[in-house]
Amino acid sequence: MVSSQPKYDLIREVGRGSYGVVYEAVIRKTSARVAVKKIRCHAPENVELALREFWALSSIKSQHPNVIHLEECILQKDGMVQKMSHGSNSSLYLQYVPPSRNRTRDCLVRRPMLQPLSKTGQGNKYDFYKLNFRSHTMIELVETSLKGEIAFDPRSAYYLWFVMDFCDGGDMNEYLLSRKPNRKTNTSFMLQLSSALAFLHKNQIIHRDLKPDNILISQSRLDTSDLEPTLKVADFGLSKVCSASGQNPEEPVSVNKCFLSTACGTDFYMAPEVWEGHYTAKADIFALGIIIWAMLERITFIDTETKKELLGSYVKQGTEIVPVGEALLENPKMELLIPVKKKSMNGRMKQLIKEMLAANPQDRPDAFELELRLVQIAFKDSSWET
Repeated sequence: MVSSQPKYDLIREVGRGSYGVVYEAVIRKTSARVAVKKIRCHAPENVELALREFWALSSIKSQHPNVIHLEECILQKDGMVQKMSHGSNSSLYLQYVPPSRNRTRDCLVRRPMLQPLSKTGQGNKYDFYKLNFRSHTMIELVETSLKGEIAFDPRSAYYLWFVMDFCDGGDMNEYLLSRKPNRKTNTSFMLQLSSALAFLHKNQIIHRDLKPDNILISQSRLDTSDLEPTLKVADFGLSKVCSASGQNPEEPVSVNKCFLSTACGTDFYMAPEVWEGHYTAKADIFALGIIIWAMLERITFIDTETKKELLGSYVKQGTEIVPVGEALLENPKMELLIPVKKKSMNGRMKQLIKEMLAANPQDRPDAFELELRLVQIAFKDSSWET
C-alpha cells in the first residue's frame, strides 16, 4: 500500500445503513460530482456484498448510460490506500473479513416487512431474513484516506471505498410515486430498463435483486422539460458474473445457461424458480416484469417498518398479499389478473408482461428479445389504450 492525498471532498451524507455510509462528493481536480460509499471491513456480510459489486462492475469493459458506473474502488488501512483491480486474487481481499467469520451464505434473501396499500386490513407481514438491509439514494463507493475525516477504530482499521455515479433524483419509487402517472415517462423507463438488462446479460452479469429501490434517477443533465430522466440500475451486491467453463474457457457463457442454486434477492420480485433454488438470468426478466406491471398500474404496498410506499405487484389471498413468484411456485397454472385497471395497457403490453411473469422460465423472453419487443410496442403502437 502507498499513502495518498485526498482526491475527493465530501459534501454531505445521503445514506446510511448496516452496510456503510454514502456521501455526495466532488472530485477536486474537475469539480465533478460523484457518489462515495465507505464500508468498514468488520462484518463478512458487508465485505462480501461489496466484493460482489466490485467484481461485477469492474468486469464490464464499456459503460452503459443506464447502468451505474464504478469509477474506482480502494482498500484502505489507516492513511494507506491500495487501488483494487479486477484481476486481483479474491482471497487477498477476503483476508480483511474477520477470521472467525470468513464464510457467509452465497447470497441473501431480503424480506421487508410489508402490508398492502389499502384502506382496510393490515395484510401480510414478513420478517427480515439474515440482514436488515436498506437501499439508499446512492448505492456505491470511493478511494483515498480523506485525512482525519474518518475516526478509525484501532481494532479494525480496514475500509473499502467506492467512487460511482452520483444520481440526484433518488430512486424509482421516490420519483414515480411523487408524480402523477405519465405514459411518456412509463415508456421511457421501460426502454431504459430493458436496454440496461440486455447490456448486463450480454456481459454475463445476472443482477438477482432488481427492484425500484435499486434503480436510481439522474436528472442533472436535463436541459429541457421535454426530456425524461436517466435511469441507472445499481446495487450489485447480490449479482453473479457467469464465468466461462468447459473445454474452451475463452468462450463467453450464456447467462441463460448459467444455473444458480441459492435463493437470492427481495422476495416480492423473486421468480418462482429462485424460491426453489435452480434458476438462470430469466429470473431477472421476471423481476423486471413485476416492476413494469407495478409501474404501469401504480400497484404499491407499504413497508410496515419504514412506512414507505413501494412499487410492486403481488397476489391477494384473502386479506394477505403474497409475492407473485411464491404464489406461482405453489400454483404454476394460476392466471394473473393483468391488467388490474382497465385501459392501463394495450393488448401487446399485456401479453408481454404475462410472458415475462410466466411460471416456466423457458416461456419468458430473454433480455434481447424483451428489448426489441418493447421498442416495437413503444414506436409502433399509437396508443396504450386497448
